[in-house]
Amino acid sequence: MKINVGGAERFLRVLVGVVLLSAVVLWDNPFHFWGLIGIVPLLTGMMGSCPAYSIFGCSTCGAAPKDQH
Repeated sequence: MKINVGGAERFLRVLVGVVLLSAVVLWDNPFHFWGLIGIVPLLTGMMGSCPAYSIFGCSTCGAAPKDQH
């Protein structure tokens, strides 16, 4: 799996994932299961790879360092 998610975005994805998953526990209504959507940003943030980015050829990683030889 190619890494295509940059550092700042990875942090934000993990943060959003945790917040959404915490909604599952904290909300006391019939729609709290929508917080399970947080699994997606949490996993993509932890792995550093987004399948949607791969499909569309996107990347938020910086440019690869060039050889200095």
